[in-house]
Amino acid sequence: MNDEQLLRYSRQILLPDVDIDGQEKLLSSRVLILGLGGLGAPVAMYLAGAGVGHLVLADFDAVDLTNLQRQIIHTTDRIGEPKVTSAAQALRELNPDIQVTCIQERLEGEALHRQLEQVDLVLDCSDNFTTRFELNAACVATGTPLVSGAAVRLEGQVAVFDSRREDSPCYRCLYHTQSEEDLTCSANGVLAPVVGVVGSMQALEAIKLLVGFGTSLTGRLLLFDARHAQWRELKLARDPDCPVCGRR
Repeated sequence: MNDEQLLRYSRQILLPDVDIDGQEKLLSSRVLILGLGGLGAPVAMYLAGAGVGHLVLADFDAVDLTNLQRQIIHTTDRIGEPKVTSAAQALRELNPDIQVTCIQERLEGEALHRQLEQVDLVLDCSDNFTTRFELNAACVATGTPLVSGAAVRLEGQVAVFDSRREDSPCYRCLYHTQSEEDLTCSANGVLAPVVGVVGSMQALEAIKLLVGFGTSLTGRLLLFDARHAQWRELKLARDPDCPVCGRR
C-alpha cells in the first residue's frame, strides 16, 4: 500500500477490525455487483469508496428519468446511457485507485458461472425472482458467497447465503417457488431511502466477509419496516430437501 492509499483509507484502517491487513484484503478483492439500480447504486459507491480493488458491474439496462429518484449513482445528463457505463464513470471519479469492469448484458448461464468463478463474492441487487433464483443456483454450484438484498414500497430485506459453510441455507431454502406477484418498484413504488438502507447493509456485509471480521448474516434474514423504523430478524435453517443445496 502506498502513502496515498494509506491516507485515502486512513479512517477505515484505524478500525482494529480492519487495520492494514484488512485494507489489503479489500484492495486485492474482486466483487460482482448484479444490478446497478436502487440497491446496486449505494452498494457500488460504498465498496468503491472502501477500496475493493476490482468491481465487476453487470446490468443490461439504460438510465431512465424515473431511476433518478433513488439510483443515486446516475445523473440527469447520463439519461439514456447504459447503467454500467454511467456507474463506472461515477466510481472512477470517486476512486481512481480501483479497477472497474462493465458487463452490459443479462448475465446468465455459462457466462454467469464464469464470472462467479473469478470473484470473491457477489451482491444480488436485481429486482426479479428469475434472476435471483438463477444467481443462487450458480452461487451454490461455484461456492460463491451471495449477499442478497431486496426493497419495495416501504419494506426491505437483507441476507447472506454462503455455500462454503455446511450450515448455510441458500436463497431457495427461503423461497421455495417464484412469486407470481409483481413486486418490482415500477409496479409498486419505493421510497428512495429504503433502497439506500438496504444497499448500505449489503455493502457492510460484503466488507465484513471480505475482511473476515464480525458475525455475518449467514443463517439470518433482516426485515426492515421503514414506516415504523423497525428491524426484525428471522433465523433461517438449511432445508435438507432443497432442490438446489439439499444434497451438496
